Amino acid sequence: MPELPEVETTRRLIAPLLVGRLIEKIVTTRPSYFFLTPPALLRRHLEGRSVQSLDRAGKYLVAGLDGGARLLLHLGMTGQLFSSEATSVRLLTATARASLPPEAQRRFEPDEHTHLQLTMEGGGPQVFFRDVRKFGKVQWIAAGEQSARLDRLGTDALVLTGEELFRANRGRRVTIKGMILDQSVAAGVGNIYADEALFIAGVRPGRAAGRVTRRECEQIADALHRVLERSIETGGSSISDYVSPDGSDGGYQDERKVYGRTGEACLECGDAIKRRVIAQRSSHYCARCQS
Repeated sequence: MPELPEVETTRRLIAPLLVGRLIEKIVTTRPSYFFLTPPALLRRHLEGRSVQSLDRAGKYLVAGLDGGARLLLHLGMTGQLFSSEATSVRLLTATARASLPPEAQRRFEPDEHTHLQLTMEGGGPQVFFRDVRKFGKVQWIAAGEQSARLDRLGTDALVLTGEELFRANRGRRVTIKGMILDQSVAAGVGNIYADEALFIAGVRPGRAAGRVTRRECEQIADALHRVLERSIETGGSSISDYVSPDGSDGGYQDERKVYGRTGEACLECGDAIKRRVIAQRSSHYCARCQS
């Protein structure tokens, strides 16, 4: 699932295609649970409106429209938001991907999984939102209307402080990993970066949150900032479906310390990386380096 770095990378690269421009035409697929706002209403509300801004809130993208309305976009588990000029094997169907060598890329043509197509006035690349599993979401929010999805978000993980994390931990019967995966506490954190940050902080993911000290919370917050900022620098993690808006892969997957490295040697001590299910997620850690 795209996490904060992948969503922020997407925001930075897709913003020049949208911000300051007028939406000329909307093309959608049929109504489905992908659309929190029915496609017909999306077309009615968005065509002819200009995009004033594109911000990120946790794992959400929020486009500010003229008149004060907003367009909410969530990539879900397999969502891909990209330019019509992007080329990548990750944009192909599984069948087509299996039949082509990794280096074979071709210009993407919208398919049945391309649920939203934005054409901007004045030409230039279109913006496509594709999602094979339809766990992504699109919603139009009227001017002055609140969003329950955005309102429940806590502090953005890039600015979360150790003190905030420490206060959130008090009296909670949950693991520390479960705590930092809680979007009402650390907005934007997902499985990959939770494991990576906890390794850097030297804290096991299965520790009870209430038993994590103030100093350890400071270390965790600092580690989150470091791994998230580094992942943004490298374009995010392309482990499965994620592809940046220009079609390029991220690079952070090549720098992972523990995530997805079950049985491999710890890069710090040489012990085998362990895996167990914590907070309903596959969790990876080093039993020697983390306590």
